[in-house]
Amino acid sequence: MEPHGDDDRAAGVPRSPDTPAGRTRRRRRLPVILAVVALLLGSGLLAVAYYVDSVPTPTDLKLPESTAVYYADGRTPMAKLGTENRTIVPYGEMNDSAKQAIVAAEDRTFWTNEGIDFAGVLRAAWANITGGQRQGASTITQQYARVAADLKGVTFSRKAREAVIAWKLDDKYSKEEILGFYLNTVPFGRGAYGIEAAAQAYFGKTVRRDAPAEKQLTVAEAMVLCAMVKQPEANPEDPEGQPGYDPMRGPKARQNSIDRWTYIRDGMVELGYLSEQEAANLAYPDTVKPIDPDANGSGLDRPTGLVVNHVLSELRRSGPFKDKPADYIRNGGFKIVSTIDKRVQDAAEAAADIRRDSAPDAVRGQPENWQAALVAVEPGTGRVLGYYGGNDGTGADYAGWYYDENGEARGFGQHPPGSSFKVYDLAAAVRDKISVKQRFHAPDTKEFPRSGRTEESAAGPIRNAEKAPCQPNCELWEATVASLNVTYFELTEKLGTPKVIDMATRAGVESMWANPKGDAPAKRIDLGGQSAEEAARHFSTEVGIGQYGITVQDHANGMATFAAGGKRAEAHFVRSVSKGDEEVLEERLTQADIGLDEEAVAQLNWTLRRVKAAGLDNDWDSAGKTGTWQAGQSTSRNVHTWMVGWTGALGAAVWLGTTDGKPLRTKDGSYDVYGATGAGPIWRQFMEQATAALKLDPDKYRFAEPKFPDDAPATPAEPEPTEAEPTETSARPTPSVTRATCDPERCGTPSPTGEPEPTRSPTRSPRPSPSRTVEPSRTSAPG
Repeated sequence: MEPHGDDDRAAGVPRSPDTPAGRTRRRRRLPVILAVVALLLGSGLLAVAYYVDSVPTPTDLKLPESTAVYYADGRTPMAKLGTENRTIVPYGEMNDSAKQAIVAAEDRTFWTNEGIDFAGVLRAAWANITGGQRQGASTITQQYARVAADLKGVTFSRKAREAVIAWKLDDKYSKEEILGFYLNTVPFGRGAYGIEAAAQAYFGKTVRRDAPAEKQLTVAEAMVLCAMVKQPEANPEDPEGQPGYDPMRGPKARQNSIDRWTYIRDGMVELGYLSEQEAANLAYPDTVKPIDPDANGSGLDRPTGLVVNHVLSELRRSGPFKDKPADYIRNGGFKIVSTIDKRVQDAAEAAADIRRDSAPDAVRGQPENWQAALVAVEPGTGRVLGYYGGNDGTGADYAGWYYDENGEARGFGQHPPGSSFKVYDLAAAVRDKISVKQRFHAPDTKEFPRSGRTEESAAGPIRNAEKAPCQPNCELWEATVASLNVTYFELTEKLGTPKVIDMATRAGVESMWANPKGDAPAKRIDLGGQSAEEAARHFSTEVGIGQYGITVQDHANGMATFAAGGKRAEAHFVRSVSKGDEEVLEERLTQADIGLDEEAVAQLNWTLRRVKAAGLDNDWDSAGKTGTWQAGQSTSRNVHTWMVGWTGALGAAVWLGTTDGKPLRTKDGSYDVYGATGAGPIWRQFMEQATAALKLDPDKYRFAEPKFPDDAPATPAEPEPTEAEPTETSARPTPSVTRATCDPERCGTPSPTGEPEPTRSPTRSPRPSPSRTVEPSRTSAPG
């Protein structure tokens, strides 16, 4: 791209100080030195050593570069991070179009000058000494020096420092390096810094020479971009009179652009980059993209903005990024590939965003305080394939919680799981060789003195909300399908609270929110940070019927563990991080066996596939469980509904509740909203659409039939039960911590500890067992 001739620097070959060309260069520096000294003296700045010794060089300069987050395919962008829209492309990887155009536009002596405009510096020095008008005019090297040192204005001291930095740059770096620094640094308007960002912003192209020819920036297009360097943006004080050179800003700006483009074209001929015939054949390109006010948007305001929060939280705790400055990731120029599958994410948003026309009929168009959340995890890997915690990526996260850049816990994603938590009770039972065909006494009401649930206690005995045909003696699978609270409270007592908590923890529930005595806010308990026996001290037997809050994300990971046959993988959001050709971080997939043998898994699947709400209409084997949790002391109004479950290829959890803690009330005024009728339709639509989008063969994911080795060989006929939706009694939840940008009226009151807050403890408490200091809910539990 350099002009014709035998100038070594034009060809990018460094000169030796002992060559005739090197001696010529030293002689030519004399006027530069004299000019700089004159300018320094004229400015009254005698501390020349300060300027010489302390000026920043490109080695010291850390240019903020946009970090991009992608979907799992590594090609589809999800979000853009950083204070400036910049993508650095090494000089050698750029095609010649912009290199030639910028020289013709800004500094036609670039390849032969010493980095400083001698005449301009001397004029500035003379004007300073004589009190004349301040002078501008700068070479490309000086312009870069100005940016590198963040020098603003046209003061004498600025010109002096600019000249010294340019002098040092030209002495230390090749012309090619300096031009590369400049092209990656200079602003081009529309929020684009550097030629690559500009090529994308204005033409949707790239300057990379290894890209397909039709995707590369052409010479004519590069000339349009380089024209804008003269004035990247319209003058905010006079946008009509000085609109700049963006041709889409109006007729005057377009004419400015054409005039400047013509000037650059003539310079290209003068420098030998174009022949006169080639120049005559060039046409001003009318393919500049219209100005899009949202083009520089980061994408963080979309639902996937919440995914980015989890991505950043995960990275800040990883080796390469731990203890780095807050903006290190955002401005580091990294390529982050997330685990989110675009196909699964689309299905999640279509089903769980209940404001969309694509949501199921049962939840679409409901009152404004209705809110859903959905998380899907890949069995065996722990990759979060879909995540919907809310429609506003800068608002509340109803599906989980994360650490922000200050190390504070943010999110709104924990809710009492109700009977959906019984999945973990059942898994703990089959792990302990309790057959799903074992019978339990299941009357409508039953006292449990050991847990403080008696007629004389404040909370009263445990009650079933609905009847089942098998009562009063039901097999465990029947009690599961009918969601009998009496049976599951007895099962939790039989197993022991630590065993239930241990199963939930092993499966993927990393946090649970305890209800301390009094009015203290609910507290997040890190289940993985202690033994199950220690964790159980924070909870009562009511844990088995879903009193204590967990996150949608953790619940989804638990479902994925059961889908993987009892092999738990850590839920995560990051597949890889790279910068240029360097691999910075790559996911490490691990599995942990939670202690379920093949028969236990088969009995778990066999039981939960009989839940009517878990059935799919697409030939996939599926298992699941509903759950609800009541508002306050009501026996008929629910504030939380759940549907959780899995196929062999996907585990997912759905919560549907309210943003203000009020009961779910339909647009028709009905309070009949349960797991099967609220969260259930969302879950089923998502599972059917997601599995279809993934194009997987359901025959490869069939459930194995259990053998029931400890039971009679006869297997009961396939039941056709109706999913019972019992009513529950608990305290109305207090909204949990939200992000700082969240509307308090929509998201609730932040916890003083910074932890996400779950439900508060009920106003009436039973007589607690001696080893516990927690408050269970009154009477019946969720269904």
